[in-house]
Amino acid sequence: MANENEMELARQDEYLEKCRTHVAAFQAEYGRQPKACVTTFGCQMNARDSEKLSGILAAAGYDLTDSEEEADFVLYNTCTVRDNANQRVYGRLGYLNSLKKKKPHLKIALCGCMMQEQAVIDKIQKSYRFVDLIFGTHNLFQFAKLLSETLVSEKMVVDVWEGTDKILENLPVKRKYYYKSGVNIMFGCNNFCSYCIVPYVRGRERSREPEEIISEIEKLAEDGVVEVMLLGQNVNSYGKNLEHPITFAELLRRVDRVEGLRRIRFMTSHPKDLSDELIEVMRQSTKISRHLHLPLQSGSNRILEAMNRRYTKEQYLALVEKIRHAIPDIAITTDIIVGFPGETPEDVEETIDVVRRVQFDNAFTFIYSPRTGTPAAAMENQVPQERAHESFDRLLAAVQETARERAALLQGKVMEALVEEMNEQDPAFVTGRLSNNMLVHFKADRRLVGKFVMVALDACHGFYYTGRMVDQIGQSQHTRLGKMVDNQWLN
Repeated sequence: MANENEMELARQDEYLEKCRTHVAAFQAEYGRQPKACVTTFGCQMNARDSEKLSGILAAAGYDLTDSEEEADFVLYNTCTVRDNANQRVYGRLGYLNSLKKKKPHLKIALCGCMMQEQAVIDKIQKSYRFVDLIFGTHNLFQFAKLLSETLVSEKMVVDVWEGTDKILENLPVKRKYYYKSGVNIMFGCNNFCSYCIVPYVRGRERSREPEEIISEIEKLAEDGVVEVMLLGQNVNSYGKNLEHPITFAELLRRVDRVEGLRRIRFMTSHPKDLSDELIEVMRQSTKISRHLHLPLQSGSNRILEAMNRRYTKEQYLALVEKIRHAIPDIAITTDIIVGFPGETPEDVEETIDVVRRVQFDNAFTFIYSPRTGTPAAAMENQVPQERAHESFDRLLAAVQETARERAALLQGKVMEALVEEMNEQDPAFVTGRLSNNMLVHFKADRRLVGKFVMVALDACHGFYYTGRMVDQIGQSQHTRLGKMVDNQWLN
């Protein structure tokens, strides 16, 4: 497999050289370097894929830009988890068509999960014939080849694979942030939740070899990366399909030993696969963030069974209790769907009951969106939109109440923050992220971006803090949250 991957990388290098020839011709004709714009829709895995696509475009000679108006090549990396994600792409394509009429040399490409649906491809070929390239999630590593074909073709290039067993990394990457990076540890999903399109568009689970992952993280750390996000549709099932199986907990132990790395994040965790071993590794580590994203989806056992989630409300609550007992300072966030087929007001109350008992630090709440091809889309008793919106509003109010209460517990604490960027609203401020994933805004200059600093959390604003930098002397990284007893914070 290693030799096969090396041969494929060599082939892609050859196609990159062809792309550079076309870029040189563009420069000769237009007197400037061509620009490329990559726009990401969807999850962190899509964002990481976009860094690879951007890296290939940069290696081909393109100057990267955030402006579609400036671009000579526009690439949309799409998401299809919910229908509104699809509609956003269709809406943006109308705008790109107007751009292409002004500059006919503009090339437009679409990739990602949405392109794995045949109905989408059919619609684009019929109604959006100005698109130049379509490819999916499984052959992203062939982007250099597809780019070279698109640059000389007068017709739409379509290359979408139904599936693959290939894992090809070591592609050129253009990271969005120099101090943090996502790292794919696995691809695909085997869970087949009845509402979810992901297993159909991302394929079955495929884990990367741990040695490859550690090698990539070591290189990132040498390059100045201080925080990594380990990415997978269900990281807790990592390693099960390898020739020499390894647990996700053991992988975390090895990542924890990488020198130069300061903080480790991961997502997403499926509750049914979260092990005692993982909880213990998180408890012992000084690098693994004090944040766990643990999707609930519903608090009703009847709905959970219909969703094919394979745990009960009681099992979820027991798991949370175990996690909080072992790691008192952990922040737990979640995903919740309302309006699932057959859901009643009583089912929604069951979900709200879990929200109040768990006291989530935050929750991403969604109204159920039917995805063609999933079992749930064909279920009877689809919930009327009016009732789904009423349920959503009730749930959101409960989530906001508990999240504010959790956030307020940190008032007056001093915590370590990684400065991520200049504040968008006030250039005198920066935005930092705490280990528990909460944001804090405080006065500082650009030189601190990518650095860890100690910050006093002076004022809670519901879902974020404003604060000030303090002297780091005497502050211990793992006493930054103090100790929590009976949901109250003590020093």
